[in-house]
Amino acid sequence: MAQTKKWDARYAGAIPHDASYAKCLLGGVLACGLTHAAITPLDVTKCNMQVDPKKYKGLVSGLRTIIAEEGAGAIWKGFTPTLIGYSLQGAFKYGLYEIFKDQYSTLAGEENAKKYKGLIWCLGSASAEFFADIALCPLEMVKVKVQTSPAGTFPTAFGPAVAKMSAESAETRFPFGSLVPLWSRQIPYTVAKFYFFEKCVQLFYTHVFTQPKETYSKGTQLGVTFASGYSAGVICAIVSHPADSLVSQLGKASNKGKSLGTIVGEVGMFNLATKGLGTRVLMIGTLTGLQWWIYDTFKSVMGLGTTGGK
Repeated sequence: MAQTKKWDARYAGAIPHDASYAKCLLGGVLACGLTHAAITPLDVTKCNMQVDPKKYKGLVSGLRTIIAEEGAGAIWKGFTPTLIGYSLQGAFKYGLYEIFKDQYSTLAGEENAKKYKGLIWCLGSASAEFFADIALCPLEMVKVKVQTSPAGTFPTAFGPAVAKMSAESAETRFPFGSLVPLWSRQIPYTVAKFYFFEKCVQLFYTHVFTQPKETYSKGTQLGVTFASGYSAGVICAIVSHPADSLVSQLGKASNKGKSLGTIVGEVGMFNLATKGLGTRVLMIGTLTGLQWWIYDTFKSVMGLGTTGGK
């Protein structure tokens, strides 16, 4: 009697996934590394608004203050650790998501993989982000310290900044002192980012573009990708902002040696949830839309097709 071949999610779609994971890792590098580095000025301002909201009251005024006090180049502080850190994070975030999503779908079986698709998106993205943040954490700590230290008090060049963070590790907690708050920021962010992206794409192809996805042009598919990514990004920013503010507070000189609970008590949850939120919504909405667009463009060029569907 012939044995029925076990269903495998890697081969369930029009394009097999078994040889595509390395390409997805590279697509993640491009999607996250380039976009985060490009918006360094927004990030510098946002971090300073979180650390010193009385001085840096808004995006435009904050940028002006930084330029007036430190020069035009100051808005690009932390560019190198941002580029390296988020390239590494992007590789794991996107590449491992594709792997975990397929693995969890295969474990669930064909029927349950369809029935619990949303749960699999959440589990896959959370698992991927767990490892992505371990790669990101040392670079993120350097970035925040460089961006939020008063002018002249901390090196801005990448090499000297890493050396000083390492030499003062008892105070800075380098390299993994921010890992727990980073997980608390990035895992909810990434789960929201991937779940709502996949859900928005699904809604588009169910209610707007109702023919099979492959019948639409690449331009239309990538338009759906960007719109879905931007929508997901706005939700992500709101969900993860308190933890993002806490990561910025950890880089503040006056908070050296303080526990997370002490910092939360002093700053207040309302301030952690709201200070710099408008800037972050603008930043993360655009960022997430562009990341998904770059990632899916790269996948399309590589012959892998765009992400998601009905």
